[in-house]
Amino acid sequence: MAKGGLAVEIVGRYRVSPPPNTVPPTSLPLTFFDIPWLFFSPTQPLFFYDYPYPTSHFLSTALPPLIHSLSLTLRHFFALAATLVCPPHSSNPPFIVYDRSNFVSLVVAQSTADFHHLCSNHQRCVNEFYPLLPPLPSGEQEETQTPLLAAQITIFSNVGVCIGFAYHNVVADGRSFNSFIKTWASLFKDPSSCLVNSSLLPFYDRTAIKDSYGLQSIFLNHWRKRSSTNMVIGVSDKDLDSAMVRATFLMCPDDMEKIKGWIVGRCKVKNMDQPPRLTPSNLTCAYVWVCLIKSHEKVNGKLTGKNPSYLGFNAGGITRLGYPVPAAYFGNCIGFARTMATQSELSGEDGIIVAADAIGNRVKDLDEAFLEGAENWISEWGEFYGSDSEPHVMVSGSPKLDFYETDFGWGKARRIEEISMDNAKGKAVWLTQSRDVKGGIEVGLALPKPKMEAFTCFFTQLLPHH
Repeated sequence: MAKGGLAVEIVGRYRVSPPPNTVPPTSLPLTFFDIPWLFFSPTQPLFFYDYPYPTSHFLSTALPPLIHSLSLTLRHFFALAATLVCPPHSSNPPFIVYDRSNFVSLVVAQSTADFHHLCSNHQRCVNEFYPLLPPLPSGEQEETQTPLLAAQITIFSNVGVCIGFAYHNVVADGRSFNSFIKTWASLFKDPSSCLVNSSLLPFYDRTAIKDSYGLQSIFLNHWRKRSSTNMVIGVSDKDLDSAMVRATFLMCPDDMEKIKGWIVGRCKVKNMDQPPRLTPSNLTCAYVWVCLIKSHEKVNGKLTGKNPSYLGFNAGGITRLGYPVPAAYFGNCIGFARTMATQSELSGEDGIIVAADAIGNRVKDLDEAFLEGAENWISEWGEFYGSDSEPHVMVSGSPKLDFYETDFGWGKARRIEEISMDNAKGKAVWLTQSRDVKGGIEVGLALPKPKMEAFTCFFTQLLPHH
């Protein structure tokens, strides 16, 4: 099997189900938080781990308990083994259904690629990562039943292992997926233990989500009106620019304090109101937004003055709905948020202040009225994929999710990558908690090489030039 610039050899294919007779046939309706994700292609995280043993050792000693513990995990997280049912030519809404014939497809492969190169921060061709991903229908063609999760384990003999996933966000947000993979890791280390962290075990009752604004019917109407050629926001791998590269940048706490101090000082000097909510995540987003705008200007020429640049991000709803939702709720409980500033403002000398103010005020609005304007979520996010020439930015991931703490007994993940952001063609940013720097944030990007070179230059300059 070869895709892009890296070849892998398939050594096994497995169908993994919950243990027999442990999960009854179950149907789960979609809430209004789930429905917008029908328009998106699957999320594709890769977890790289050090594993200094040969392939034969992994296949004989690690693979059997990995499969067994995945089965045990699916007993609790059965929704990931289920399928999405979209009744064709029907007014009935899509739903998730599990029956005893369902399974998660698991591919096992080996590769001779450079593991350390793939795990590095420096620029790497996006095509190098695609062979590490399991196949999963994206929803681009209308399917009556679509699997929701697939996994692939790729062994780099004597060096490491990569566990790759593809899952449809309609079944789980990042918080729910984090609980799944941590439960799998816990059961792999001790499959006989009944002491799985109860805070990780999923809560499925959809009545926990109240649709006080009638958003479900609004979003379903969007879904029914979609055209067959516009079912998924984004593009397929086959449409991606092979000249794109991936790289990871680190925002340390000292960097964030430097940015915050500069903003506060500048506002005092200019007698301006200080932007609200100068949190590490907001500061990081503001700085990255400005660096991307400047990179766009350097590569593409002069910006279109007063034209807007949008920054979109996901916002957690568990604590913002005004009523309690169990922390273990399994599904989606995040909203879509968008803010904007003019391109010329963002590229100006006070661009970081403009960006921080736009983001901070949007977060403040979400804290006060989380679902206000929610009826526009789908149409607003569709605009991000309009013209490739417009410098919009979409932020995914969250530093609050401790993915690097997912330990299968091999230590912290060496590297985590999110591959599906490539579909945004240079408009996506992925944030995660830093592996090695406490309080730090990793910023993952996939950009055309000239724009990545420009971004690297602006990012490393930091504040003295603003």
